[in-house]
Amino acid sequence: MTDSIQVQLRKGALDLCVLAVLSRGESYGYEIASQLVAAVGMGEGTIYPLMRRMQNDGLVATRIVESSNGPPRKYYRLTTLGQQAFDAHRRDWRSLAGAIDKLLEDLP
Repeated sequence: MTDSIQVQLRKGALDLCVLAVLSRGESYGYEIASQLVAAVGMGEGTIYPLMRRMQNDGLVATRIVESSNGPPRKYYRLTTLGQQAFDAHRRDWRSLAGAIDKLLEDLP
């Protein structure tokens, strides 16, 4: 598989990955980015525009928390709409992944 296909697959799954991280609880941007770097190789530069879009779409809510170690942190959490979107994306992903796995099993 070429690098460009891998990048496109990651980008396509990035919304689901962010929603999955936030389904476990509130988190701030750098923490989300760190988890995604470790899990799928997508970093901080990709996360912040996505988080802004998710906030504009009503999927996440934010709050600012003062930090004793530096600038204030913006924490993100799923809204009810965000939880519904996560549930739908997860169902869609499992369905697609299952269909692809089935196709791959049938190959010699």
